[in-house]
Amino acid sequence: MARQAYVTETDHGGSGPERPGSRLRRLVRRLLHGWRGDPRVWRRGAVLAVLALLLALVMLLHSHIPNRVGNLGSLSETFLPWLGLAIPVLLVLGVLRKSATALIAVLLPGIVWLNLFGGLLTDKQGTGGDLMVATHNVNADNPDPATTARDVASSGAQLLALEELPASAVPVYERTLASTYRYHAVVGTVGLWSKYPMSGVEAVDIKLGWKRAMRATVATPEGPLAVYVAHMPSVRVKMEAGFTARQRDKSADALGEAIADETLKRVVLLGDLNGTMNDRSLNGVTSQLRSTQGAVGSGFGFSWPASFPMARIDQIMVRGVEPESSWTLPRTGSDHLPVAARVQLDTSS
Repeated sequence: MARQAYVTETDHGGSGPERPGSRLRRLVRRLLHGWRGDPRVWRRGAVLAVLALLLALVMLLHSHIPNRVGNLGSLSETFLPWLGLAIPVLLVLGVLRKSATALIAVLLPGIVWLNLFGGLLTDKQGTGGDLMVATHNVNADNPDPATTARDVASSGAQLLALEELPASAVPVYERTLASTYRYHAVVGTVGLWSKYPMSGVEAVDIKLGWKRAMRATVATPEGPLAVYVAHMPSVRVKMEAGFTARQRDKSADALGEAIADETLKRVVLLGDLNGTMNDRSLNGVTSQLRSTQGAVGSGFGFSWPASFPMARIDQIMVRGVEPESSWTLPRTGSDHLPVAARVQLDTSS
């Protein structure tokens, strides 16, 4: 009996099944074939290359962008991570333009962006921690404060800070949270609820003329902890004035001075700072404290606006304690997302 020959089809022809990746390989081969031997690939795309270089310089030198005109420096730093969206756009345009120069230039902003924010793409959360804290700007116009209170209390936080508390809603929050938190204090439009005793409650003067910041000593099982709750003034982006943040900046400096005078070793700051950790105008605070999201978070942890978070303006910051994990909580009736963190108070081991 004659031996029957079998022929195996390849991705170079025939009607057999196409191997995975063969289409992509053919596309790449066609692309390279169209570029091969064409000296114009190095001459085309000069404008794209210049745009890529400018993008890299803005990200690399953001701290040198002046604030004198419309607080342009702070505005760029607030949304700095989003500049990375321009990189794939430039990459696609470089491919369509068949410009090797543009594609090489796009590598520069890509490298700068990864150097600035690449660490946020990995999950750095730990499993330890002996204290859970949370903070939430509940929104003065919240239509259902009771449900919001129950939602954040169900997170299991031992310390809960709330900002933007209207006087009319404070009794609702107090009644709803009473079964979970034995101790609480409200100062102006901010409040702190605790499962541990509190003392030394006082307003912190952030140069506003009304009370939007407070300090308390919390008697944790590991010893006293200084807890600050703050709500910095809002910022606005206006066509005629740019990024208006003068009052926020003044309040941030005042809060930084209060924290600098703190005598307790262990400090936690909870609140809506209306600014990101990249914003140089918050240096009075950020230079003294460590952001839990940057240290042990997963992703960027954007908290505002809740419908489509674009910036991390709600912060949990620490000094003298070790952050273990940080995350955002599910959306409530507010325009902000709550944020939470676990920290290790006992750092002796």
